[in-house]
Amino acid sequence: MAKLVRFGVSLDDRLLKKFDRHIQARRYTNRSEALRDLIRDTLVGEEWDENKPTIGTITFVYDHHVRDLTAKLTDIQHDYQGQILSGMHVHLDHDHCLEVLVVRGKGSQIRQVADAILSVKGVKHGKLAMTTTGTGIT
Repeated sequence: MAKLVRFGVSLDDRLLKKFDRHIQARRYTNRSEALRDLIRDTLVGEEWDENKPTIGTITFVYDHHVRDLTAKLTDIQHDYQGQILSGMHVHLDHDHCLEVLVVRGKGSQIRQVADAILSVKGVKHGKLAMTTTGTGIT
């Protein structure tokens, strides 16, 4: 385990009170763990690189009644089978479906998959969430 280092942080009182409410709502047991997560999140964001190995999810909602949409989405997923590891399909109501795809590859490849899917007419909303493979983050 890495050596723990203690350091002081100066904050405006109002900002600290808001932070304390935030960490309480998120059920952190202390400020240190909340700060560690914020730092990790920042470092993961900096790790996203067009050429670095990255993992993530593409989450999108669509109306399955839109003509040929399901076939188009399936074709795109087959085109990017090297980057798509897994998928989950959920029927939200009579008209709408949600899909979550787990993707892996270089940052540029993952963005390309997301752009191809999210730009299809009939996809109502979608989002790419990229994260780290875990290497280099403690």
